[in-house]
Amino acid sequence: MTVYRSVQRFAPEFAEAARARQHVIGDRWHVDETYVKVGGTWRYLFPAIDQFGQVIDVFLSPRRDAGAARRFFGRAIGRTRISPVEVTTDQYRVYPRVLDEMLPAAFHDTEVHANNPLEADHGRLKARLRPMRGLKRDRTASVIVAGHAFVQNLRRGFYDLGTDVPSVSRLAHAFAELALVM
Repeated sequence: MTVYRSVQRFAPEFAEAARARQHVIGDRWHVDETYVKVGGTWRYLFPAIDQFGQVIDVFLSPRRDAGAARRFFGRAIGRTRISPVEVTTDQYRVYPRVLDEMLPAAFHDTEVHANNPLEADHGRLKARLRPMRGLKRDRTASVIVAGHAFVQNLRRGFYDLGTDVPSVSRLAHAFAELALVM
């Protein structure tokens, strides 16, 4: 079995097994969108992180519109069961309307450099995707992107897994602990 197929098969299972050991997600979110190429066409990727740098959710969409933003926020709020008190975005015109609908009490920040932590995450993801010779289908792209977010959270220590070892070997120990659970 190739590494690519192993990631497709086991990344969702590892992420689900680790969900009970995940740290609490913060209530100040950073949301942005970026592009990834899937099957030769550009897709929009909506990631969100909290104020600590924990990846909350990632959503792949063929469009960058209000409907995609609504689906993304609905899914992120549904999965985390957290309604953020502050959402930082870029100045894309759709966000104020969607946030007023879905999170009327949340403060919407559009300050110029406020989203820099999330912009740095885009670079890490694209550096990981570059040598892969492209993503072919939306479903596999979604799994790869979600798996990357899961590993980023593991590496950054947002799970109670591999915490009693040096950060260099945290990832290996975390996967060993998860393998015992599965």
